[in-house]
Amino acid sequence: MSSDQKPEPLLANDEAMVQVESLSKCYRSYDQPINRLVQSLWGGRARYSQEFWALRDVSFSLQKGETMGIVGRNGSGKSTLLQIIAGTLKPTSGSSASRGKVAALLELGSGFNPDFTGRQNVYLNASILGLSRDETNTRIESILAYAEIGEFIDQPVRKYSTGMVMRLAFAVVVHVDAEVLIIDEALAVGDAFFMQKCMRYLNKFREHGTLLFVSHDAGAVTSFCDRALWLDAGRVKMIDGAKSVMEAYMEETMGERQGNKLRPLPDKSDAQIALRQVRKFDCRQDIIDRSQLRNDFQIFPFDPAIGGIGQGILEILDVALLNAQGRPIHMALAGEEVILEVEIVANGAVENLIAGFYLKNKHGQLLFGDNTFLCHPEGIAAAQGDKFVARFNFTMPRLGAADYFITVGLAEGTQENPVVQHWKHEALRITATGGGFASGLVGLPMHQIELRRTHDNA
Repeated sequence: MSSDQKPEPLLANDEAMVQVESLSKCYRSYDQPINRLVQSLWGGRARYSQEFWALRDVSFSLQKGETMGIVGRNGSGKSTLLQIIAGTLKPTSGSSASRGKVAALLELGSGFNPDFTGRQNVYLNASILGLSRDETNTRIESILAYAEIGEFIDQPVRKYSTGMVMRLAFAVVVHVDAEVLIIDEALAVGDAFFMQKCMRYLNKFREHGTLLFVSHDAGAVTSFCDRALWLDAGRVKMIDGAKSVMEAYMEETMGERQGNKLRPLPDKSDAQIALRQVRKFDCRQDIIDRSQLRNDFQIFPFDPAIGGIGQGILEILDVALLNAQGRPIHMALAGEEVILEVEIVANGAVENLIAGFYLKNKHGQLLFGDNTFLCHPEGIAAAQGDKFVARFNFTMPRLGAADYFITVGLAEGTQENPVVQHWKHEALRITATGGGFASGLVGLPMHQIELRRTHDNA
């Protein structure tokens, strides 16, 4: 090591997996190619370039088992930071250190040769991530099965869609036994079912590994991350709990869109909150259903061939959405009353049966759900051969145009300590269209919306 090189920093403690200290990265741009040569000859004695600082004095540490999201506008330095931590880019000053094996899924297709086949690229990418050829040989079949791209595996990668490239890259990352995983927006492409598969892996990885990822999805960062780092023009603007950072980031973004006219409003006292009349239907339903704002849902049929996971003493036989009259439906509207019906059989005896569900988006975020536990505090016992039907009656919310999934689960025991008997991650798939004015992840039907004049100044 030369005298002008700084040593790598020591990690703060035994729990620290990533540590970044005073990290900066500067790029130089030249008006003419000849200026680059002149600058190299004259060094610091003359300026023939303009400096752009992608990062300025960034410091943080990431502890074992922690998940951190990195947010910021385009050009704020997010990808540059991840590349330096992954070791594919050198900083101008400062340092970055990590412990254990680091695997990175950066710019989609990075580490792949477009003229190589998918199989050849698996070996290439695996070697970049630290696997020997023998280790890759023992895992190749599992990698290919995970990627699910079939006969295309022996075609050149340049013929792949972006979704296929993501499948292959993610499949390799899953099999390198990384302790630190770095992901840069790569999961923004791909089909809904593979996204669910990826999110299940990441949720499992978080139980023992350390995760650092960039996302523009505020909901994903809030629900998925312990902390978040907000970069603005290459500098750390805020680093805190994910919820606090995302709220501040969204407030600033909204404020800029509105000319920085947003201001904090005082909380309302109990006396100021009026009771509202509860109505069954959205007061705008007739207008919405006759306009382009109509929110339609296509419900795909339940596939009993998909086994799921669990001990199997209780088994899900069928899952369906019904209308208010109890008839199975394949289409539904936001604001419509529906019934989720789950048919169950007991293959053995259990002391207390619990049935429940979640509605999830394509990222695996839980939007809402419920179960039968509180409705039957005395418990429901089952003997071998007994059959049951669980029904959940609710109003369809407004959802943005995308794919959603209903997860159904059966358990024995209590809500605090359940023993999973049968769990189907994607029991039903729902595709939403329209719904353009829903705010947030879920838009609830409004019973009443009112605007009236309380005082006429004239």
